[in-house]
Order: sequence, then structure tokens, then C-alpha cells
Amino acid sequence: MREAAVDVQSHSQHPAASPSARALFAVRGEVAKAVVGQEATVTGLLIALLAGGHVLLEGVPGVAKTLLVRALSTALSLDTKRVQFTPDLMPGDVTGSLIYDSSTREFTFREGPVFTNILLADEINRTPPKTQASLLEAMEEHQVSVDGVSRRLPAPFMVAATQNPVEYEGTYPLPEAQLDRFLLKLTMDLPSRDEEIEVIRRHSLGFDPQDLHAAGVRPVAGATELAQARMEVAQVAVAGEILAYVVDLVRATRTAPSFQLGVSPRGATAILKSARAYAWLSGRTFVTPDDIKALALPTLRHRVALRPEAEMDGVAVDGILQSILATVPVPR
Repeated sequence: MREAAVDVQSHSQHPAASPSARALFAVRGEVAKAVVGQEATVTGLLIALLAGGHVLLEGVPGVAKTLLVRALSTALSLDTKRVQFTPDLMPGDVTGSLIYDSSTREFTFREGPVFTNILLADEINRTPPKTQASLLEAMEEHQVSVDGVSRRLPAPFMVAATQNPVEYEGTYPLPEAQLDRFLLKLTMDLPSRDEEIEVIRRHSLGFDPQDLHAAGVRPVAGATELAQARMEVAQVAVAGEILAYVVDLVRATRTAPSFQLGVSPRGATAILKSARAYAWLSGRTFVTPDDIKALALPTLRHRVALRPEAEMDGVAVDGILQSILATVPVPR
């Protein structure tokens, strides 16, 4: 993810003092054994886990979206399941369904792949809206309701959905209500020349993307460290002027001439949660304006909608958000 002005790599990462912070910091090194580059995307995924949110990964096929999620779950010793979203996928294929047991003459619930810690929803925009919507309850309430019975999902729970660019054929753009449930939208670019050379070198030496153990990826953290880290993130202080700055940013998106849909209050809380997690990963106990700026694009870019005339003129969402960041007064 290479942002032109701000990204989630804007600050150097400092190992913090707590054991949970050191453990999560080590996750980046483990993922790097399997994935070349994409450090900002790894940081974004860690932020989402710390904030209890979900991530939408967008990029062309072949930039290691799936491999990245698998390597992350291995380094965190979390259970992960993958669902390939296709046009004929049904909601029950994701959430689970009632199955008739002829031996007992009763219906029993068979859990779907959503009952995991990290659900890799691969190419989520290739399935129709009805199946996309089957994830809404799971993402918002961390539960699944079937036949009037609600079943809790494991903790932690995160949806990491990959998406091909919407201009590709055979895709169903996600509705605004579902996009708003994703804490971050991370764009994964093609690798640089040096990074691509390293990818090819690893494959020439026998690297197998399906065998992460052989690549040396090992668990360095787990659910216990993550739970402790979340409690520490919740203690990160946010000054009143920072809260006002966040509100000013999101309100500016509602009056931007090129946007027909601005950011809702949910977006403001998303920036706050993301910035707290980022500050904690940076070894601080308080949020700074730079933390807000670093997380503004990945947190807001999927919560706004361009006016048709702006789309026809080739206006970029990120460009407008960067202009807002440049014009809204920053607290001192």
C-alpha cells in the first residue's frame, strides 16, 4: 500500500515495553518471511485486530492478498478459514445451516466457515448482494442467527475481505452499509522492481506459498497477547482537541463539492479506534494529530462516494481526502 502523502507507515515503529507489544511487533517480521514488502498492509491488519475491526483489501490478482492473511494468522496462532466468493455462493455456505439428521430425525446446525478467528473472504465482490449481506450480522455483532437462534462467533473475530478493483468484469460493488462495517480499506499495489526481483528469487529457491512452515513462519503471539494488547490500547489517551480535529475532518467530507456522500459518525469513531491502536504500536500512550493523518485515508476512503460528474472528470477519492487533510486546521 503506497499512499502518496500519508499511510500507516508514516512513523517508524518502536518496540514498546509490554510483552504483548513486543509479541505483536514481532509478527511483522514473521509475515515478511512469506510476503515481500506490503509492510503498511501488515500494520493495517494489526490495527484492525487491535481495534476489533475488519479490513477490506483491494488489489489486482497476484499481489499476495491471500498469502498475507494466511501468514498473519500463522504468526498470531489464530484459526483462519477461507471462502472463495463466487456468483453461485449461498448465504448458508458462509454462515452455516440446519441439516436434517435422519438417524435422530432432528435438525442440527452445521457451522459455516465464518466460525473462525480470521475469515478470509476472497474476492467478496464476485458474489451477489444477498450473500455479501450474510456477513453483516457477523461483522457488526460477532454472531450468526439461523432459524431464530443466535450463535456467538469465536473471539477474536475479524473479516479480511479481498476485492478486485470494481472496474473488473463480473463484480458486484459492495453496498455503502456493508462498506461502512469495514474499519479500514487497504490498497495493495504491485511490488516495486526490487521487491519483484526478491519475489522471483525466493521462488527460484523453492519457496512454496502453500507451505508457510517451510518458509520459516512461526507463531510469535496468540489470543492471550492480543487480548492484553486490546486492553492496553483502550488506555491510550485522546485529548479533547484531537477529538475536535477528528470531527472537523469528517464534517469537511460532508461539504466537499466532489462528494455526494460524506463520512458518518461511525467513520469518526473508526478513525479514533484506529489511531489509538496505531499510537500504541508506535510505543506511545497518547494519540497525536499525525496518528489521525496517518489513518485518515485507509479509514475514510471507502465511506465516501463521488458525485457522477466528479467520476467522469477522473477525480480520485484519495486526492480529495488529502486536500481536506491539508486544509482542516491541525491542533497544536
